[in-house]
Amino acid sequence: MSSQRNIEKYPFKVVKKYDNFEIRNYEATLFTAVNLGTKTYDKASRKGFSVLAGYIFGGNKKEEKIAMTSPVAMTLEDSTTMMFMVPKKYTKENLPIPNDASIEFKEMPAKKMAAISFGGWANDKKIEFYKKKLTEALKKEGLQYSNNFLFFGYNAPMEIFNRKNEVLVALE
Repeated sequence: MSSQRNIEKYPFKVVKKYDNFEIRNYEATLFTAVNLGTKTYDKASRKGFSVLAGYIFGGNKKEEKIAMTSPVAMTLEDSTTMMFMVPKKYTKENLPIPNDASIEFKEMPAKKMAAISFGGWANDKKIEFYKKKLTEALKKEGLQYSNNFLFFGYNAPMEIFNRKNEVLVALE
């Protein structure tokens, strides 16, 4: 994951490790987001990535380039929202205004989440499989979870080896 080394990451602390998942506390963080009006990972990921990448590569009123961060997050709901974490040096007030009106800024509050990791290329089937695996593990441990599931992808599209993905859910 060499290209991941200098990329700012969504900050969290591991609270507890289980056999195949872990509990983490995530810090409150600002994201750029675009709602994609679709539920399928393949459609949403391509469209969302191009919209948000366009913004950070200079598609904004200042024509300012904004550093890529990791992971790329997607809500797993009826209508998928893709999100890029905003680098710490920005606030909602000093972020450049997007040229694309479909991009919004979302402040995610600090939260406790359970995460399960998997390798390879993500797709709808794999995401659903790991979502089910995570909920079964949480039920087995007697942990209460919300219906707010997220997918995190950590690799750039051109990275072929050592791909890392996660399915997460907010805990109650």
